Order: sequence, then C-alpha cells, then structure tokens
Amino acid sequence: MKLIIQIPSYNEEGQLPLTLSSLPRSVDGFDQVEVLVIDDGSTDRTVEVARAHGVDHIVRLTNNKGLAAAFQAGIDAGLKLGADVIVNTDADNQYNADDIPKLVAPILRGEADMVVGDRQIGQLPHFSPLKKSLQRLGSWVVRQASSTAIPDTTSGFRAYNREAALQIQVVTKFTYTLETIIQAGKLLVAVDHVPVRTNPKTRESRLFPSMGAYVRRNILSIFRIYSQYEPLRVFWGGAALMGIAAAAVFLRFLVYFIGDPHTATGHIQSLIAGAVLFIAAMLLAALGVIGDLLAAQRLLSQRTFERVRRIELQLGIPPSHYEPGPGGGPPVPAKPAADDDPEAARTRATV
Repeated sequence: MKLIIQIPSYNEEGQLPLTLSSLPRSVDGFDQVEVLVIDDGSTDRTVEVARAHGVDHIVRLTNNKGLAAAFQAGIDAGLKLGADVIVNTDADNQYNADDIPKLVAPILRGEADMVVGDRQIGQLPHFSPLKKSLQRLGSWVVRQASSTAIPDTTSGFRAYNREAALQIQVVTKFTYTLETIIQAGKLLVAVDHVPVRTNPKTRESRLFPSMGAYVRRNILSIFRIYSQYEPLRVFWGGAALMGIAAAAVFLRFLVYFIGDPHTATGHIQSLIAGAVLFIAAMLLAALGVIGDLLAAQRLLSQRTFERVRRIELQLGIPPSHYEPGPGGGPPVPAKPAADDDPEAARTRATV
C-alpha cells in the first residue's frame, strides 16, 4: 500500500523546511510513504526548497489559484500516482506530523473513508476566546448541514482513502475544509475524527485578512454548499417564513375589515405588504424547485466526474502540472480505482 502526504503551498520557503523535516518516511501498514508538494503559483523559492529537501513529487500550478484549487490538484495527482491513502497537511507546520499514523488508523481498520484531525480548539492557547467561540459555532453549523459528527470542521489535517478521494469535487475558491465535509456527508462517505496535536504557531493565517472576513466568507461558503445539496430545505424554508409573514399581514387587514369596513381602507398598506410577501414566498418556492432540479443535475455531474477519474486512472494518464521530485521518479500508471476487477470498477462508477 502507498501513502502520499500532500502539502498545498504558496510562498512557503520559510516554513516548508521544518514541515518537510518532520514528516515520517515510514508508517505502519504502508509499503511506501511519499511526499507531494503542490506549489500554488509561488513567487518565492518554494519549489527549490521542496526539491532541496528531497520531496518525491511536485505539482506546479502556473499561477495562484487558491487553497481549494491546490488541494484539488493534489488529490488528483495523488490518485494518479497510485496512492491508496492521501493525507493532507498544511505547509506552515501547524499539525504535528507524528499523529499521521493515528490519522490513518481508522482507514486501515476499514472503519472510515475520510478522517479529520480534531485540534481540540478549546485547548489551543493561541486562539482567542472569540475565535474559539466562532470555531465551535461554525463547526456546529457544518455538522447540522452535513449530518456528520466532526468537532473541528476547519481542520486541514485529514486523510482520505481512494474511494473517498475519487468522489471529492471542490468548487469553492476559498477553502476546501467545509465543502468536503458537507459533500462527504451528503454522498454518504464514512467520516471519522481523531484527536491530533498542533505545533507552536509560526505565522498568521493568510486565508483571511480579519476575523470579520473569515466569518463572512465561511457563512457564505456554508450557505452556498448546503444550498447546492439541499435546495428545497433552504428555499422552501425561506418561502415558509415569507408565507407566514404574508398571512400575518393579511390577517391584520382582515381584522380591521371585519371590525369596521369603513376604516379598513386606511390599512390598505397591509394588503399591499401581504401581497408583496406572498409573491416573494412563491418566488422562493419556485427557486427551491429549480434548485432541486439543478441538484439532481449536479449529482449526475458528480457521478460523471467520478467515472472520468476512474477511466483516467485505468488509462494511466499522468497528473497535470507534474514534475518529479529528487526523491521520486516519473509517475507510474495508477492501479484501477475500485479493485483489480475492471467490471467491478465500472459497476461502482455507475452506482
């Protein structure tokens, strides 16, 4: 079995040496452990530093496409390089690499397809009380949206087996962490979590300029992702609220009209407001139906995407933007995605 540890990186020449030096080169249960660095259009010496530290594989994106795109490129490359399990970690050495065996253990035992490292937010000294509260709130919202029990949904320290990696399709540009959990929950991927340790903080996060921007982007990401998978709940919920408000305003008008028809004309604004709210409710309900149809189309696209990935693996198509590192050689054709039985792979691809 092969384990590939992928590290999305952008201008990390200062942090990457410590991160790479701490990675294990052997893990129980695996015959090979290889390191893949995804350079997200860095303008510094990130690639040169990676080569100097003997990484096995490099994916070099031509420009800065964002963390989510770099993560997706790494998953694609890891599959095509024959990984049975892919571990994702950050380039700033935030996560303790000695916990990688713990992270992959549920996958090796056949208990999970995807495992998320729980940083135990409440115990992190460099997180302010406000940030801890926001993290807990955000994780709770994602758990409700994904029907999973992951306590630390923003953790980037995670492991995927081949079947889970094949189904991942990140479309957001901000971060992959929330989308992949909601996506896994909706696709019925077996998700687990284990407690992991973190290292002392080496630099400030570069994902967001402020706490307000972080909260705003995460709220928009959660709403967008959840709406893609549960449009009826989102839009019909909004339609129900608008409908209740419309009924309340109409009822107010009726009370005045029944009580004294002559004075009811003074409350015509209630009738207009009720009509506007009712129209808004109907529009939201229609959007829910349209969204549900689009969600069905998205599911078909998801299955098509997964099937194309399986075909690419069977054909031995090399990763995009790939460069072999000094610790590895040219990419070899990856094994079939499901098992050694091509018919079984084709069958699973269409389920």
